[in-house]
Amino acid sequence: MKQNIQLEGKTIFVTGAAGFIGANLVMELLRQYKKLHIIGIDNMNDYYDVSLKEYRLEQIEALAADTEHRFEFVRGDICQNDLITELFEAHKPAVVVNLAAQAGVRYSITNPDVYIQSNIIGFYNILEACRNYPVEHLVYASSSSVYGSNKKVPYATEDKVDNPVSLYAATKKSNELLAHAYSKLYNIPSTGLRFFTVYGPAGRPDMAYFSFTNKLIKGETIQIFNFGNCKRDFTFVDDIVEGIHRVMQKAPAKETGDDGLPLPPYALYNIGNHSPENLLEFVEILQEELIRAGVLPEDYDFEAHKELVPMQPGDVPITYADTTGLERDFGFKPKTSLREGLHRFAQWYADFYQTK
Repeated sequence: MKQNIQLEGKTIFVTGAAGFIGANLVMELLRQYKKLHIIGIDNMNDYYDVSLKEYRLEQIEALAADTEHRFEFVRGDICQNDLITELFEAHKPAVVVNLAAQAGVRYSITNPDVYIQSNIIGFYNILEACRNYPVEHLVYASSSSVYGSNKKVPYATEDKVDNPVSLYAATKKSNELLAHAYSKLYNIPSTGLRFFTVYGPAGRPDMAYFSFTNKLIKGETIQIFNFGNCKRDFTFVDDIVEGIHRVMQKAPAKETGDDGLPLPPYALYNIGNHSPENLLEFVEILQEELIRAGVLPEDYDFEAHKELVPMQPGDVPITYADTTGLERDFGFKPKTSLREGLHRFAQWYADFYQTK
């Protein structure tokens, strides 16, 4: 991979820094570089258990305290334009990684306002800041949800994605369109990353693997949608972070078109495991790893706690990433197996909730 951005000694701005992916990215950057100034921002909202976000922050701060790095955390919202402007003015970040967003397909059906605020207005504020305080590279999170009910698999970034089936997906597609326009108009190097079903230790409790575990411990029934006929391209968080890290170091080139105007320095990649798993098989592996970690007893009756139900609004039957572009341009593709990833989650869950 030919790099055109050296991160050592730079100022990096990470939004959603207390989030699942954001916190893991910050920690990886702190481990990799001797001198780095990271500004992290997160609104610490209560979409899910805030104690998990506090836990991640404690991990970051403990790591930063043992190094020469500088990590500054701001409790704030990217929807606050004055705050974003103030931070860019004060720190002039070289690289911006926008991971702050309201996530969740089903939640967008009942709480649309927060998606417009965070995913549209918040991202617009980031783009404006990158325009007024030029950055070397803007990297931002998109989602596999933009593919909607696309019947062609695996999903490729060249596919047409004009038919979202959820508001969440629509906001993520909007991010890609806005970023392309700003790249073209203001020559801002930007790269969008379509993440595929990210999971791992200290993840989001609304994700299936985490919510299933919480319910099973309480003796509740878990619902498996589309009667189990769903497939997901599960991607372990460490693989996502490695992908982001590599992408940060290679911005799309600034070039001039035949008309003498800048070509948009814009790129888009999938980050997925390129190996969709059936939900019933996923649940079987999860239960085995929860027993192995001592989270659940060996004689747990899973069949009595499983219910096959129809597809939910906004959901899709399969997600499947074509990672050709990522492999071609960065020599990387996710490699963590579902069993290994769920094993690490189960071990963390046992330790964090002291279920052993």
